Amino acid sequence: MPKTYSINGVQLKTNYLKLFYNPKLKQRARTFRKARNLPEVLFWVRVNKGQFYGLDFDRQKIVGNYIVDFYCKSLGLIVEIDGSSHLGREEEDAVREAWLSDQGCRIIRFTTVLILEHMDQVIEELEDFVLENYT
Repeated sequence: MPKTYSINGVQLKTNYLKLFYNPKLKQRARTFRKARNLPEVLFWVRVNKGQFYGLDFDRQKIVGNYIVDFYCKSLGLIVEIDGSSHLGREEEDAVREAWLSDQGCRIIRFTTVLILEHMDQVIEELEDFVLENYT
């Protein structure tokens, strides 16, 4: 029997996706995981090991030809944390997001400033997003 998840008593619908994986990105993803980006580490501390309603998140996950910041396999959910490296890359990010959406993924984005200054708000927004998209 598949595992079930709920938030505040509301059962979530899982969305396991079969996604293409580019093994050539494996070393790059590993390097990103070791980089210890502070906003990513702070978010990871809040969602690691099922701390967010039992859901399992992976860091720097390869999805197709992209590496996403966080991926929740049971929901097909991508969490992106946007910092200064995304400035001037809006068009590239839009193409990337469109491809990921076409694969069935849902994407939520947070800024590094929001993560650093209002982590509780980030967790609340993530909770709301999951409830809106997976019930």
